[in-house]
Amino acid sequence: MENLNRREFVKLVAGSAATAAIPLTGCNSQLSGRRAAAGRPNIIFLLTDDQRADAMGCAGNPIIYTPNMDDMANNGVLFKNAFVTTSICASSRASIFAGQWTRRHKINNFGTHFSEAALAQTYPMLLRKAGYQVGFIGKYGVGPKRDLPVDEYDYWRGFPGQGRYEHKDKDGNYKHLTQIMGEQSIEFLRGCSKDKPFCLSVSFKAPHVQDGDPRQFIYDRAYKNLYKDVAIPSPKTADPRYFEALPEFLQTSEARRRWQIRFSTPAKFQESVKSYYRLITGVDVVIGKIRDELKRLNFDDNTIIMFTGDNGFYLGEYGLAGKWFPHEESIRVPLIVFDPRASGSRRGVSCEQMALNVDIAPTILELAGLAVPKQMQGRSLVSLLTGQKPKWRTDFFYEHPFKHKTIARTEALRTQRWKYARYIDFDYEELYDLKNDPLETVNLAKDEKYKQTLKSLRVRCNDLLQIAKGE
Repeated sequence: MENLNRREFVKLVAGSAATAAIPLTGCNSQLSGRRAAAGRPNIIFLLTDDQRADAMGCAGNPIIYTPNMDDMANNGVLFKNAFVTTSICASSRASIFAGQWTRRHKINNFGTHFSEAALAQTYPMLLRKAGYQVGFIGKYGVGPKRDLPVDEYDYWRGFPGQGRYEHKDKDGNYKHLTQIMGEQSIEFLRGCSKDKPFCLSVSFKAPHVQDGDPRQFIYDRAYKNLYKDVAIPSPKTADPRYFEALPEFLQTSEARRRWQIRFSTPAKFQESVKSYYRLITGVDVVIGKIRDELKRLNFDDNTIIMFTGDNGFYLGEYGLAGKWFPHEESIRVPLIVFDPRASGSRRGVSCEQMALNVDIAPTILELAGLAVPKQMQGRSLVSLLTGQKPKWRTDFFYEHPFKHKTIARTEALRTQRWKYARYIDFDYEELYDLKNDPLETVNLAKDEKYKQTLKSLRVRCNDLLQIAKGE
């Protein structure tokens, strides 16, 4: 699949009446070469839902087809160690908007929204106050329908809850949500002008499952033949012995129940992962259309595109599905920043430093030339984007305080070598040596040889917890 060209891709998705209406745009798009327009840059922030870090061609995945994501990475900066600080939609999205850990913004469920004062300090509202035209499209994810900030944006096409994939247009024709969001993005761009900078946030539902639907990953019908003849390899840690090594409360968790639905047989595994990949490819096609429209409107030379995910996702590792827990599969996300104004030496760069979802808002603000509010706890990535070598974090605090009867609450410390995790309600700890055990298969927490390591990591985790609280 990594050598698939445009014509072969179109051939693979053939067989649907919709195919002819979905051109593969943007895959070979190039920068115009024009000098960046004077003034502040435009910014497009793209967020996928449940896309794990390795679900891109540029991340080394040899199967998935993501030419537009790959092109942005090849001409921008790819962060190879990007993480979320809480792996669940509402909390992670709030952290992205506000640049704060969950302990600070306190949005740890689906019914809590930003206060008026807190909303005013999110990156879209700060940009609007500074003169940007701001738009939001897609899954908002923070708070219930009655509290959506519809009137606070210049352009609003957001929706509450999870939304649904399948729609019909005014003539009764099938339309997939990802395609609709692409059309809305183009509508926003056509309403912008060179006289005023803009910031568009596009929050895709894909590749999240459709809750309550037995099909789970409902991809665009145009892509039904994509990946059809590919055999997806099973993860090493999908071997039952790794599930059997988990504590009982993880074996009976919501993650195991969802595994039964998606991955419990070879046929389910193949269909689920292929459908997950089809949803991501659908997003990639829309990214290409957005980039082509930027070029058509002559915005491409001054529009920064930032792309990331709101959390990772298990694809059967450890016999689990979903996210939530501190395994790498759950907390790692893609992160690409494509800046057409960057010099040639800052194109195709892979950045090894740890980047977090709380860094998104400070980065966007600094790119726009604005001061970062003191209450934002993340750190702007601009110094890394421009090739500077600042002293950078070597660890971070992870938390999942969401209360659920079968999802254990967790706190964790992720360093460059170690992973320390504790399950708050079960008095259970984990310690992994990521250098020698990157798949997190051997829990060293009760090994006497690592007693001092465990003790020091506990202390550091407690210290970062207090910092996350804002204390």
